[in-house]
Amino acid sequence: MELSELTVRSFANLLGSDAPAPGGGSAAALAGALGAALSAMVSALTLGRKKYADFQDLAQSGFERGSALKDALLKAMEHDTDVFNDFSAAMALPKETPEEKAARSAAMQKALALCIESPLHVMELTCESMKLANELLGKTNANALSDLGVSALMLGTAVQGAWLNVLINLSGLKDEAAAAAYRAKGEALLHETVSLSHEVYEQIVMAL
Repeated sequence: MELSELTVRSFANLLGSDAPAPGGGSAAALAGALGAALSAMVSALTLGRKKYADFQDLAQSGFERGSALKDALLKAMEHDTDVFNDFSAAMALPKETPEEKAARSAAMQKALALCIESPLHVMELTCESMKLANELLGKTNANALSDLGVSALMLGTAVQGAWLNVLINLSGLKDEAAAAAYRAKGEALLHETVSLSHEVYEQIVMAL
């Protein structure tokens, strides 16, 4: 069964067990999915409201984009656990002979790159979700303003959590050029998303 098909309690219990996966990466992706879902919800609560007639196109777009980003982040939650399991399998390869050691090292490096790319993808999706929440600010149902604030908080947490998973895997990557490129991309996504998260949250606090 996929992680996203578990009950909330079952997922939380699995996360809190001694199983190494799912872990922080999947939790970060889930936080992002919840943030995107809240933006979709706020948009849905704006659709059809005469008071927000000027923003119906944005509300429709926000609902569709938020829903799609939510689904993509739930898929990423699953993928994060899959790539960790692939890395674990590579670590378990035999290492008795020089040939086996070389094959094991190559497999581990390939799997490690995927363990970096997976949370980076979560960061990309989270950044897009945060941009959406920012677009919706002040143009959606005011009764759901606090929900949009929670969206911003969840997305800020998600991108920071995903970044931690990038960093812990970067330390083992031997390809220095690839590591530098991954780091630069992640830092840019982190800065943009966290800055927007703080800005949107503070504006909502001031408006409430």
